[in-house]
Amino acid sequence: MLSLSPSVTANTLNLKPNNPNDLFLIPSSSSFNRRHSVKPISAIINPYSFKKHQMPPPQQQQVYQPFRPPPEPLPSQYGTLDIAGRIDILANRLGLWYQYAPLITSLIREGFSPPVIEETTGISGVEQNRLIVAAQVRDSLVESNADPGLLGAFETGGAEILYEIRLLSTSQRVAAARFLVENRSDGKAAQELARAMKDFPSRRGDKGWESFDYTLPGDCLSFMYYRQSREHRNPSEQRSSALEQALRVAETEGARKEVLEELEGNGETEDKEEDEESVARVPVVRLRIGEVAEASSVVVLPVCAADEREVLEAPFECRSEGEFGVVVAEKGWGRWVVLPGWDPVVGLGKGGVVVSFADARVLPWKANRWYKEEAILVVADRSEREVGADNGFYLVNGYGDGGGLKVERGFTLKEKGFTECLGTVLLVVRPPKEENDDQLSDEDWE
Repeated sequence: MLSLSPSVTANTLNLKPNNPNDLFLIPSSSSFNRRHSVKPISAIINPYSFKKHQMPPPQQQQVYQPFRPPPEPLPSQYGTLDIAGRIDILANRLGLWYQYAPLITSLIREGFSPPVIEETTGISGVEQNRLIVAAQVRDSLVESNADPGLLGAFETGGAEILYEIRLLSTSQRVAAARFLVENRSDGKAAQELARAMKDFPSRRGDKGWESFDYTLPGDCLSFMYYRQSREHRNPSEQRSSALEQALRVAETEGARKEVLEELEGNGETEDKEEDEESVARVPVVRLRIGEVAEASSVVVLPVCAADEREVLEAPFECRSEGEFGVVVAEKGWGRWVVLPGWDPVVGLGKGGVVVSFADARVLPWKANRWYKEEAILVVADRSEREVGADNGFYLVNGYGDGGGLKVERGFTLKEKGFTECLGTVLLVVRPPKEENDDQLSDEDWE
């Protein structure tokens, strides 16, 4: 009979050592002595080991060096002059101004400071800077292949004119220089023209902007006068004078037509975009970046939120005192604004206040896109609370319906039976706008 049980074979391990001493590892005497042998201690300093751990010597610090302008090639007739000769040329104004102007830079590079140059040559620090910059502007005109007749106009003078157009691009400099020469302008007129040309692109969207040509200096200057005229009351002598200036310098027919329509009074009744802002008797102006700093006079007014209580509680009178014109208010207030001395606000006495709105939809004319995108400031005169002219604008508290402060026309308020308001609106201010379209490229910064 066959058996189905598996056959298992087991291998037995013999764990018993042959020698019992093999279970313990006893080192030999030679190994023990070698491991525990004592080495002699040496007190001799190893100089090579000391040098490895020595700190590296400190690096020599760079001594501050004053600014040195980049070298400019001197005219050939001045190339071999020593310092004394250069000073003599500058002191006696020997040669043409744009030829000896690089000598000032060479002296500065030699270590002379502007006060020292002024003391030795009689050329003030302001004049030194003007000559250096104007010479660089003239060089850019030469590199642009400007007409020789145009360059000839700046042979014996004109540094103050070229200095003012330094911030314009190279192409703009040529056009601006030609316009200034043809109109026999001075440094102040050059500064005004350069400002108008730089400011023109940022005014895109303003009334009449499309009628003026950006590439023509005269049109840029004309648009600046045209825009300034709208900041004055109509009619007024200031408004008419600004429009006459705009008409005199305009170069294109479209610009002249736009100015003439405004001068004849049609600009406030006809608007291509059917924007009712054009018929407003209240100027709507955009504050330009740096305009407050450049203004000859400013106005300081308290700022309120669109809340009737704040308008009533704001300081009613602010005046300047002392030789420094320190502004003193009848009581403390948290927010203030400084505005240029525009005609509508420069004569504002007691009661002036500025109300800040989140957007321009509180204005009573047709809303454009920017009305929802920009905050505005409304300047009002609280001393004039009577609703008078039908075409005037007045600050009211939403007819008492809880809608908040808003601006309304006089005839609208009269229809609703209102005879008083919180104040008469004098001006609407739009915020400064940073434009990137007019940024100069790297090659234009010269």
